[in-house]
Amino acid sequence: MWQSYTNGLLVAFGLIMAIGTQNAFVLAQSLRREHHLPVAALCVVCDAILVAAGVFGLATVLAHNPLLLAIARWGGAAFLLWYGTLALRRACSKQSLGQGEHLKVRSLKAVMLSALAVTLLNPHVYLDTVLLIGSLGAQQTEPGAYVAGAASASLLWFMTLALGAAWLAPWLARPATWRILDLLVAAMMFSVAYQLISAV
Repeated sequence: MWQSYTNGLLVAFGLIMAIGTQNAFVLAQSLRREHHLPVAALCVVCDAILVAAGVFGLATVLAHNPLLLAIARWGGAAFLLWYGTLALRRACSKQSLGQGEHLKVRSLKAVMLSALAVTLLNPHVYLDTVLLIGSLGAQQTEPGAYVAGAASASLLWFMTLALGAAWLAPWLARPATWRILDLLVAAMMFSVAYQLISAV
């Protein structure tokens, strides 16, 4: 049991620690202190559900259905291009300022919907979380323990990212910081979108 748990923990850590669109989104929300804890919790729940789905059968379904992967790829690329453009516009405007004045605080609903989109419209989530982590988990002697390990890695990572960035926010509340952050987010979104489109 503990071997399967540890395998899930280590495999998931190795994948989610790489800077990606989901991490960039959580980081941005945390630095702004804009519903960052609910966003982190949502990412943890989504990861746990996707890993469990992959371990218990969805990985096999996706691997044998090119149409579903194509829909995820093009829908994800379109969303990433749109979100990257928004970040680029913020970086080039006076809206990209520090804590109290950078942007109007969005509602919890709007932020959570954006977090869901960043998570579920990104094909890399399905390729990494469902196919890769899920396929490895299906081979474990204790698949349930493996899922718990992967979920623990997600919980530790996103809560650390959310709380750590929020703690640093008062020292990072400068206009230049927000412009750099938005430029990095835009670059990340465009980069992943390009990878998806060029992979066709």
